[in-house]
Amino acid sequence: VQLQASGEVVVQAGGSLRLSCAASESIFSFNTMGWYRQAPGKQRELVARIFSSGTTNYADSVKGRFTISRDNAKNTVYLQMNSLKPDDTAVYYCNAINFHTGNIYWGQGTLVTVFS
Repeated sequence: VQLQASGEVVVQAGGSLRLSCAASESIFSFNTMGWYRQAPGKQRELVARIFSSGTTNYADSVKGRFTISRDNAKNTVYLQMNSLKPDDTAVYYCNAINFHTGNIYWGQGTLVTVFS
């Protein structure tokens, strides 16, 4: 399984952007898809995830600003990021998990830089 994320982005604080992650197979096979991020010198952390049921979870730091969604027809998951802050600067990783097989897949990482 390949997860292909959108490319590097540089955006001004207060701005918006949308990350996308396209899977090489039907995303119906994944129980969850999500986005994680890793800032320099910090551990990778969950940003948002969406279950096959449509249920979503968000990190407290992005609630109300970020929205995760999935387009099953396009096998793609999106992360809409609004009101961006310099603290959102990180490498963002797309993730997909199949609970039945235990397989976890990662995209290649997308650098998002937010400048003030």
